[in-house]
Amino acid sequence: MSWHDGPLVMFDVETTGVDPHRDRIVTAAVISHEPGRDVIVHEWLLDPGIEIPASAAAIHGITGDIARATGRPAPEVTQAASTLISLCENGSPVVGHNVSFDLTMLWAECIRHGRPDLADELPELRVIDTMVLDKWADPWRPKAATTRRPEPPTAKAPRTRKHGSRRLVDTCAVYGIPLSVADAHGAVADALAAGRLAWRLAREFPGLTGTARELHEFQIGEKRAQAESFAEWLLKQGKPSEAAGVSRDWPIVPMPHGWTPDQLPTHTEAVPA
Repeated sequence: MSWHDGPLVMFDVETTGVDPHRDRIVTAAVISHEPGRDVIVHEWLLDPGIEIPASAAAIHGITGDIARATGRPAPEVTQAASTLISLCENGSPVVGHNVSFDLTMLWAECIRHGRPDLADELPELRVIDTMVLDKWADPWRPKAATTRRPEPPTAKAPRTRKHGSRRLVDTCAVYGIPLSVADAHGAVADALAAGRLAWRLAREFPGLTGTARELHEFQIGEKRAQAESFAEWLLKQGKPSEAAGVSRDWPIVPMPHGWTPDQLPTHTEAVPA
């Protein structure tokens, strides 16, 4: 039986920013699905313990005032979410879109809140990352129609301005997965959409079937190849510093040199006098 015919656990977080080691989780969802049974949804709103920038609140709709008033303590949610996910260590694969970001964020939160034991279990998971799979299945999807490729072969929706985007909402549009712009950037909606997208990819591309362990190992090499290709492109664009920062690691990105759990993201750090 292929991995997509068995139980899946879908995972997504919304955050204070895009730095998985220094930003914080604001909302999280862990959704379990077993064929023939209803999904089980676990959803949390957190008080991240730092201010939520307006740019992040504009995306997911959670302001600092909302989080402080109704959010649960971050250590409590970190333990609950990571404990649920760690139960998948020898069973269901964990599915998400660019889920390396989400898992690295959770890993950092575990360290930050005194649960290195749970952090140690996350790299042992079997992971299905729909962004890695989509790039493998359709690597040269253009942002606009070209003479060479007027319409990507996997497209299930009319072309839009952002058709070539790898964002979850745009990728779902390509494969006919329902996810509105209004629903995107909600942890539950995004997690469910990623699970449906993963299943669709496996159905359409036989090369993505097999056991979760086999696909996990495949994605390690595929992610490295994709990162190296992107770094080469950045070098050609004259951006050597950005190319040097492209991570080849997956599904957990190691901590940066000198990292400590209490570091604040750049957008909230005080500017030196």
